[in-house]
Amino acid sequence: MKSTPNRPGTPARAAAGGRGSSTTTTSGRPPSARRAANARATQEFFRGIIQEMRRVTWPTREEWIAATILTLCLVVGIGVFTYVVDLVLGWLFTLLTGGAR
Repeated sequence: MKSTPNRPGTPARAAAGGRGSSTTTTSGRPPSARRAANARATQEFFRGIIQEMRRVTWPTREEWIAATILTLCLVVGIGVFTYVVDLVLGWLFTLLTGGAR
């Protein structure tokens, strides 16, 4: 079946020659200028990230090790606490129900 641009129900873009046939975009700039503007914006974004990363006060090795040990101890402690609470509640449930499951 042959497609005709003046057929009723054809979208305006398809009737105008399809995608990319225009030399300007909706912003009024040619596609190459839009790409260049996007590239500049992307470069500025990453430059900003690098500048912010240089401003960060990074922890010393000793601080990093101490924070890691503290985190691991807290994880183990919370795990043990949860295990003990589970045992106690299981024992209470067994006591209240007469050992039935």
